[in-house]
Amino acid sequence: MKTSIYSLLPFLVITPLVAEEAIDPDRAANTILLTDSGVKNLRLETIEVEERTFNETIFAIGRVEDVPGRGYAISSRIPGRALTVNPRIGDRVKRGETLIEVESRQPGTPPPIISLKALRDGVVTETNIIEGKPVNPDDALLTIADRSLMWVSAEIPEQRAAGIKEGTKAEISFPALGGDPVTATLLRFGVEADATAGSVHGIFELENSTGRLSPGMRAELNIIISSRQDVMAVPEESIQGDPSSRLVYVKDLELENAFVKAPVVLGASSGGWVEVLEGLFPGDDVVTRGSYALGFAGAGGGPSLREALDAAHGHKHNEDGSEMTPEQLAAEEKAHGDDHGHEGGSAPKWLVYYAGGITVAFLIAIQLLWNKRRKVGASHA
Repeated sequence: MKTSIYSLLPFLVITPLVAEEAIDPDRAANTILLTDSGVKNLRLETIEVEERTFNETIFAIGRVEDVPGRGYAISSRIPGRALTVNPRIGDRVKRGETLIEVESRQPGTPPPIISLKALRDGVVTETNIIEGKPVNPDDALLTIADRSLMWVSAEIPEQRAAGIKEGTKAEISFPALGGDPVTATLLRFGVEADATAGSVHGIFELENSTGRLSPGMRAELNIIISSRQDVMAVPEESIQGDPSSRLVYVKDLELENAFVKAPVVLGASSGGWVEVLEGLFPGDDVVTRGSYALGFAGAGGGPSLREALDAAHGHKHNEDGSEMTPEQLAAEEKAHGDDHGHEGGSAPKWLVYYAGGITVAFLIAIQLLWNKRRKVGASHA
């Protein structure tokens, strides 16, 4: 027995498409949309939020110093005259390298020549000899510093020093060098406090295999007094707003060049990072560089939220961000059609149709009248 498809219609269940929910009004009000050029002009940079080790630190300023006792002098055991002097101040020398050649005063043809070599690797910090100058055993001809290890002497406020012990770690930055901080260990405290500054000296030792550190160089220290694991934190530069209403800008997950203001509750701050207690989730992309300028971007000159959603989803949306229903789409198309009918001074569509109908009726009436006159003429003939 054949069954017609029409007989099954009453039993068919048609599942309606679920329309998108309207965008949260708060999100819509707090979304900043930019153009590609706007993002480039603001030089925006973001960082992905993740749980990290959060160090509570004490900030201190310090200076780089040579490690006492790690330098040495080059001198001659015999009197004579300097034939060659190879290094200059600032030159790095290697152990066993010939630094100076001295012609002895002892008789001989030619006179004996003695080579003075480097005892260890180092940097020439002082020179008291030139070629041709007499040499005496009491003279320190060259002074060489072994700078493979250096000290950083930090000025630690006395009221904070009680919580710092030998072996404490510090993250040290050098403004003259840039780059990431290096980690060093508190070796010991200095033998004297600075009564004028109200501080004590903390001596941190660190390697200097590259030789980039020089005595007198400024150092900025974040001395670690405690650490906590799995803390969500963001860089300080990403935090905006007033003290009672802090916020960050989070990159929108679906809209291009869109950034949403996210209110946050903050905890401790230390070492350029701020703990976030509420308002963010791991994986959020938070604006760091350019965050302050983004607050003045306003609408940003970019597309509207509706236009951005249309581009992202591939279909039309209402002003509140919800997906347009078929009825709304038809109404919009009709409105656009009416608008186009008015453009350039042309008549609305209904008037065009009305005028067309009148014209057709008039032509039919003329044709009927013409036919009637022809029949009358034919009968009189």
